[in-house]
Amino acid sequence: MRDALQSLLHLKDPPHRTALAFGTGVFIAFSPLLGLHTVIAIAIAFAFRLNRVAVIAGAWVNAWALAPCYAFGTFMGAVLLGVDAGDLERIDWSQGIGALWSTLSTLFWPIILGNTLLGLAAGAVAYALCRKFLEGRANRSHGGPGSATPDVGGPAPETRG
Repeated sequence: MRDALQSLLHLKDPPHRTALAFGTGVFIAFSPLLGLHTVIAIAIAFAFRLNRVAVIAGAWVNAWALAPCYAFGTFMGAVLLGVDAGDLERIDWSQGIGALWSTLSTLFWPIILGNTLLGLAAGAVAYALCRKFLEGRANRSHGGPGSATPDVGGPAPETRG
């Protein structure tokens, strides 16, 4: 049962694949398709046979800062497209996500472009950091470079007298 679960979740993937799964999840986290992040993450994880836990964890990485992330991405998209971002300042965020829909007609393309670019950047950074962390962890646990564990069976260290 344990092997079946590990196989299903791809828990034994190499660092590159796990980092790719996490970076993909982070990209999904910035998707303007609100409410569908988990569904998209699961679908992509199954479609591309990625580590399901890593993709979902990445998709939820900005849940605590969703409104500021979307606001920044939308502002960035508005600047890039030359759209007046003044509508963004007039959104009454206390009304929740429904307030965003009222200004969607003006800010539709800035939302799409800005949050997609922000997601690409965040996903790339997440991939790089996750891969570096996982490779370092794998090296330490297997006696590789930088490991505190000696490599048993390797050449004896030179001693100087």
